[in-house]
Amino acid sequence: MRAILQRVSHASVTVEGDVIGSIGQGLLVFLGCGEGDTRDDLEYLVDKLIQLRIFADEEGRMNHSLVDVGGEMLVVSQFTLYADTSRGRRPSFVKAMKPGPAEALYEDFVDHVAAQGIDVETGKFGAMMDVDLVNDGPVTIALDSRSEN
Repeated sequence: MRAILQRVSHASVTVEGDVIGSIGQGLLVFLGCGEGDTRDDLEYLVDKLIQLRIFADEEGRMNHSLVDVGGEMLVVSQFTLYADTSRGRRPSFVKAMKPGPAEALYEDFVDHVAAQGIDVETGKFGAMMDVDLVNDGPVTIALDSRSEN
């Protein structure tokens, strides 16, 4: 499971002209599910995301987590995180999980975030989405449940 997280002062996602998810201070998470991902991958990423100390403390140092600052999370499905561009000019997505199981894992991910007491909003799985954000910092971090981060 892969995630690109961005620390934001606010973010929203729009589908067909309607804002369907919006947050204030927190994390915008682009989430991709890969073949073979399991609940263990999901739990690892959720724990890492909500405990990662990337928010400023009183001295301006990255020393607080999403939980510490009472931040929110906007989760947007992003199968393109599994793009393989090693050959040719057209990305291959064969390592991305098939849509049915990926959607179920994505929904489980969102439910697990909410179960940790985090206010969570979402995009719409499989839809064309417009994402609007103000990256605070900027801070952008890539995480992969299968590599040491």
